[in-house]
Amino acid sequence: MLAAAWAALIAPAFTAFGSPISWLELVAFVLAVWMVVCNMRVHLLAWPLALISSLMYFALFWDGKLYGEASLQLVFAALALWGWWQWLFGRTREGEALTVRRLGRQGLWRPVLLTLAAWPLLGFFLAKATDSPLPYWDAFPTVASLLGQWLLARKYEENWPTWIVVNAVSVVLFGLKGYWLTVILYAGFIPMSVIGWRAWRSA
Repeated sequence: MLAAAWAALIAPAFTAFGSPISWLELVAFVLAVWMVVCNMRVHLLAWPLALISSLMYFALFWDGKLYGEASLQLVFAALALWGWWQWLFGRTREGEALTVRRLGRQGLWRPVLLTLAAWPLLGFFLAKATDSPLPYWDAFPTVASLLGQWLLARKYEENWPTWIVVNAVSVVLFGLKGYWLTVILYAGFIPMSVIGWRAWRSA
């Protein structure tokens, strides 16, 4: 039963640029776009959509041996639950409900430095411990996405420029793997992130 369901999910829905696009990738694509639209509108539905699409992308990336990205999706799934809770019940240091706000350079430099330090460490681990074909390309969006997810969950405006960088690198990574629908998705995320950034700034 499970084997048949998995076979149906990874069966090609159509072909793009010579590469088959599975039903799994197609459904995950639709849910991910919906999720970003909800994030732009600061709508709570973004988090359950993030949870489901992350689990679907975990299956897709693991099947393609992108272990860093696959593991990241499991972290995303856990962070979706945390982010959901934060948007419902999270508080600032002053005890106020979370609202869209800026972290600022003073608050941002430490998490950025931590992210840059973690990138080569994860890349080295993937190169030595797995058969990942693109360990360092795989590692950067993995660690940078953790930064973006934390900023998003705490409603910091700086999550949007972080996602712009992550999405640009991911376009290259997924293009090298032939995930063309996901390339289109992440390329589309770039202007959506710009729009989200402007919307949160005005908020």
